[in-house]
Amino acid sequence: MLSAPSIAAPTAPPMPGDIAPDAVGMTVHGRPVRISDYRGRVIVLTFWASWCAPCRDELVLLERLQRSAGAQRLRVIAVNWHEARGRFPALVAQLGPAELTLSSDADGRAGDRYGVRMIPRMFIIDRDGRVAYTHTGYDPKASIGTIVDEVNTLLAQTPPDLRPPP
Repeated sequence: MLSAPSIAAPTAPPMPGDIAPDAVGMTVHGRPVRISDYRGRVIVLTFWASWCAPCRDELVLLERLQRSAGAQRLRVIAVNWHEARGRFPALVAQLGPAELTLSSDADGRAGDRYGVRMIPRMFIIDRDGRVAYTHTGYDPKASIGTIVDEVNTLLAQTPPDLRPPP
């Protein structure tokens, strides 16, 4: 796990059951990225940086996971953490034609709301916008199997719009 240099003290990370903080950066076109825009889908929110090799490896696997599940059921939001906003377009171009939702958190505010202290840092969010699982670090042999199991558990649950009224 790698830490970013000279960051502000983040708040405590949201825990399973907590509502996920909504604002998670800006797209390459300057539009805000919000968790609420993907309500009804399972969300994998991951914080990464270009200098973090495990982060880049994880992004490749997360894109495959999103492709497999379908973007209408699962959305991966990859937040570029604490890198200059001016570098973000080049970083997006380096990733190629990614299907992931990419956002920039150059000022670290989104990371602060999520209590990010090191990367990779992941939050798996259910269809109702609540944090279901969290992960710190990445182990290619162990992490992806656990992540797939957690995502599949959430995907198997009945979507909010199909639940019977209370």
